[in-house]
Amino acid sequence: MVDAATLLVVASAATAAAGSVVAWLAHRGYRRNDSRAMRFLAIGVACIAVVPFFLTYGAGPLFALSDAATLLAVLLANIAGLLAVLYSLEGT
Repeated sequence: MVDAATLLVVASAATAAAGSVVAWLAHRGYRRNDSRAMRFLAIGVACIAVVPFFLTYGAGPLFALSDAATLLAVLLANIAGLLAVLYSLEGT
């Protein structure tokens, strides 16, 4: 049987992989159409889906961050991502 911690890492990696594909497609749309909205959408998706994975499983252990510091970093990345998505929808 697979334990919960392993499933959490696998689900997090799958989220980061899917988010990378979506961010890459949005970036391609930005480059093809020179669309500022698509650039911010790509940044937002990356901050929401990809950056938290690297903060949790990369930067956290690498810099020996506490759980609270790691969670704060993830939440700040999520806020930045949501603001970027909001700007992509409303700011252009």
